[in-house]
Amino acid sequence: MTPDYRRTRLACYTTNLTMSVVGNLSPLLFLTFRSLYGISYSLLGLLVLINFVTQLAVDLVFSFFSHRFPIAKTVRMTPVLAVVGLAVYALLPRLFPSHAYLGIVIGTLIFSSSSGLAEVLISPTIAAIPAEDPDREMSKLHAVYAWGVVGTVLFGTVFLLFAGGGSWHILALLFALVPLCSAILFSGAEIPVMETPERTSGAFSLLRNRGVWLAVAAIFLGGAAECTMAQWCSGYLERALGIEKLWGDIFGVALFAVMLGMGRTLYSKIGRCPTRVLLLGGIGATLCYLVAALVPIPAVGLLACALTGLCVSMLWPGSLVVASERFPAGGVVIFAMMAAGGDFGASVGPQLVGVITDLSIASPRINELALSLGIAADQLGMKLGMLAGALFPLLSIPVYAVLHTQAKKRRHT
Repeated sequence: MTPDYRRTRLACYTTNLTMSVVGNLSPLLFLTFRSLYGISYSLLGLLVLINFVTQLAVDLVFSFFSHRFPIAKTVRMTPVLAVVGLAVYALLPRLFPSHAYLGIVIGTLIFSSSSGLAEVLISPTIAAIPAEDPDREMSKLHAVYAWGVVGTVLFGTVFLLFAGGGSWHILALLFALVPLCSAILFSGAEIPVMETPERTSGAFSLLRNRGVWLAVAAIFLGGAAECTMAQWCSGYLERALGIEKLWGDIFGVALFAVMLGMGRTLYSKIGRCPTRVLLLGGIGATLCYLVAALVPIPAVGLLACALTGLCVSMLWPGSLVVASERFPAGGVVIFAMMAAGGDFGASVGPQLVGVITDLSIASPRINELALSLGIAADQLGMKLGMLAGALFPLLSIPVYAVLHTQAKKRRHT
């Protein structure tokens, strides 16, 4: 009798919704935390770094020691960790307000671990389920994440608007219902068999394969291109282009996420040839970054930021599809290595933009140039930071071109 994986797919989709929640909840609450607990901006920014570093650590552990984990049980435990993390995140600061930041950090560590597990386990779970078009199924899974970002931002914003920042813990507990649904679904779901190396040396053998590193480079650059714009879009539109924050968030940040979801949804319906989509996405994202950084018209810059979401929409899931097709024997390990590459890019990209912006603002020459152009130094600094961000999609173009050429050669042999 053929197993019924419909419940498994639904559990995977809700787990990806959880990833969108835990990845965007803290930035949504930054100003609330600052006003309620007096937490500094640097410590608030550290929460994002803790999130990505924790995920990266989980990715690396799974890259080398996946054979030591009971895969099916770990899949089922992933959303349970998220429920615990969100509960701790919400309740510890309420119970111990004098140590609110510590409670937030502990909660972040727990649900970020869940997010790291989801990255390395949910995609291979979907890939292991028999399907006519596995690449479209992968795109559908990642489209759920993008739409989850839209839902998280809109629901969180409306909730805080009407309930007030003092009720933020209720918002976190409400969001915990999402992984709770995942845990219930996984408890009775059939988990497909996924390949893992019998020993650590199996992972090291993949490290010696140049094709693997090409795939990791692809997702590193794609993750950087996506997350750099996602993290900096709001601040860039407000500070560099002078667009009011409310409108910048609605028509820039939210529209970026909508475009991200639309791109992945469209590919799940009609997409084909992932390497061609990667190449076109890299070219389109480069153009959008350059337009956003160089064109002085605010409306054009806003549109470029939003359209970047469409261009980068398949760079992460498309890289996963290419890697899983090229290295089917890699199983969970190849997904763990790809997740590590993507998370590293998601950490490096936004950080580079911030560093370039700060260095530019502190430079006397940049200040003189800004004065001659009739704009503020921080405006010019952020534009230079955005130009630095354009390096990631630009460098991705030759990588995707090589992958596309190799894919065409394999189809003709």
